Amino acid sequence: MIRKILLAVVALAALGSPALAQTVAALEPARPKLKAEAVVDGDLVRVGDLVANAGIIADVPIFRAPDLGGTGTVPAEAVVEAVRRHALVGLDTGGLSEVTVTRASRTIPAEDIERCIVHALSARFALGSAKDIALNYDSELRALQVPPTAKGEPRVSRVTYDAYNGRFYAVVELPGGAHAPLRLSGRAVVTAEVAVLANPVARGAVIKDSDLQFERRPRAEVGRDAVVDRAQAVGLAARDALEPGRPLRIAQLMKPEAVQRNEQVTLVYEVPGIILTVRGKAAEGGVEGDVINVLNEQSKRIVQGLIVGPGRVVVDTRAPRLAANLPPSEPETKAKAH
Repeated sequence: MIRKILLAVVALAALGSPALAQTVAALEPARPKLKAEAVVDGDLVRVGDLVANAGIIADVPIFRAPDLGGTGTVPAEAVVEAVRRHALVGLDTGGLSEVTVTRASRTIPAEDIERCIVHALSARFALGSAKDIALNYDSELRALQVPPTAKGEPRVSRVTYDAYNGRFYAVVELPGGAHAPLRLSGRAVVTAEVAVLANPVARGAVIKDSDLQFERRPRAEVGRDAVVDRAQAVGLAARDALEPGRPLRIAQLMKPEAVQRNEQVTLVYEVPGIILTVRGKAAEGGVEGDVINVLNEQSKRIVQGLIVGPGRVVVDTRAPRLAANLPPSEPETKAKAH
């Protein structure tokens, strides 16, 4: 009835004053119109979520909402039928065939859930730093959705750990109360970040920075002498040929050879007041500080000397071991001279 009266007034006003016609037209209620998309916060979808200008029935629930963080669709015909039951007719669908409905939520990443478990294990069972604990779950751990208004972070209410086999069990409370407590189980492995060779390294070759990469490995497998810092390896040499992909150990490294086998070296003879240098040929390799055998190319005798630097060997003429390198007749000749 009111609508008919308004239409009559508008028609009469149009014959008289255009301004009056516009004013009266503005007083007419806006026509209900279907929305293309809706975002809801609760468990229920209400008329006003799907229909603009729904009037007094805007808060009336008509459908169940998708799960937290989920998205679904409602056919336009279903919306028209649902609102008709509440005396809303003449809904303008705008040519839409369906409405997309999304349930608002806040995401709790799987990483956040795992972080609270490893911190609980670290604190309660003295497993070392939380960053060194890796978890392998019996079933996949996924991100979860909680209400957007939920405050706080996941919290471990119970955790157990078996040091013999590494098994753990944890109960995790999620904020908002939208989910029952999570019950998670699996294996906790204490790891260490160690140096692993990225390339094969030949015996005696010097380790370069590019030869190293760092990976986390179970601490029980790497041993106590694993290289954990670049400074422990770069610039040192491999005692034996090393394969890539394996943790590097300190015992596998040595100082680079200052003298290599068959290398031409400088032999230095030192006696009080005199230093004599001659050419020699290393019979074996060694690092600085090693005593090696060297062929004196002048006398053709094997002498022993101390490597003091690259290609430099000092012969201690006072060492008794040098007597074994003298010809059998030489000690006798020296004795006669005395």
